[in-house]
Amino acid sequence: MRGGGSQEPGAADRRGDPSCAPSTGTPPTSGASVLPGGSADLEKHGVKITGLSGRSRTCDLLPFSAEFQVTNHETEPFTYTIAFEFVSRSGEALAGTKQTVPSVRPGQTVKRTVDLVGLPSQASAGVRVRIAEVRSVPADEAPAPAGSCPPSGIRVTSGNGDAAMGLRVVGLRLENCSTRTYRLNGYPRLQLLDEDRKPVTGVKVLHGSGGISAVTGFDDPPRAVTLKPGESASAGLLWRNTVTAGTPVNLPYVRVNAKAGARPVMVTPELDLGTTGKIGVSPWRKDEVL
Repeated sequence: MRGGGSQEPGAADRRGDPSCAPSTGTPPTSGASVLPGGSADLEKHGVKITGLSGRSRTCDLLPFSAEFQVTNHETEPFTYTIAFEFVSRSGEALAGTKQTVPSVRPGQTVKRTVDLVGLPSQASAGVRVRIAEVRSVPADEAPAPAGSCPPSGIRVTSGNGDAAMGLRVVGLRLENCSTRTYRLNGYPRLQLLDEDRKPVTGVKVLHGSGGISAVTGFDDPPRAVTLKPGESASAGLLWRNTVTAGTPVNLPYVRVNAKAGARPVMVTPELDLGTTGKIGVSPWRKDEVL
């Protein structure tokens, strides 16, 4: 990792330190230290790493914890999803995790701690943390977290996606979490947005595969979908990241309306469209109950 570009635990908190004694039940101590300023690895888009705690002096197998804060510089409440990456002194990625901070008010600073589990035990010394990515969406358009249901009664989320030979497929899922029937007929309505969440022109949103690739279900005709409470439907996004002449287009955000008049939800499928200038969308299909 670049010098000054990440934060590492204090030497006394490393598990291999000679001062490490058998566990006595003593609470863990913090290994946080003062952070250097001005590093893009430590501060990005309103998120700042403010400290890092290592393993306890008693050698308990506790996770590393990054202390961070989120400041909303926008004029409306925003929800932030931050990807953290823990790396070795040489810069090797060891593990990563994401944390969502919901509904941060304009001008508000919220402090949080994120624990990293699954770190290789042999890599405890010299571990550093960096902010890999920050995504932020208006709080009233943020996807509802698992186990909750928004006022609309419809929970829309996007999947992680599949990639093969430059072909990308990302799923959209709509769950009826209300107490009434919900009906669909057709395709999700999409608005593609750039890093600043501004609408993008010059990219065609095509119903079906649009000749991008033959993928099962994308060119099926739309049909009426009726969802009872607890049922769900799925659609998909399809594109290639081929780069020829021109500047590659990378669009983190997509605003999704399940149908005309539906509440918009902003998801982050990370569209690396290359220079292709198009993306396909499949019609809604009711999910089968297994």
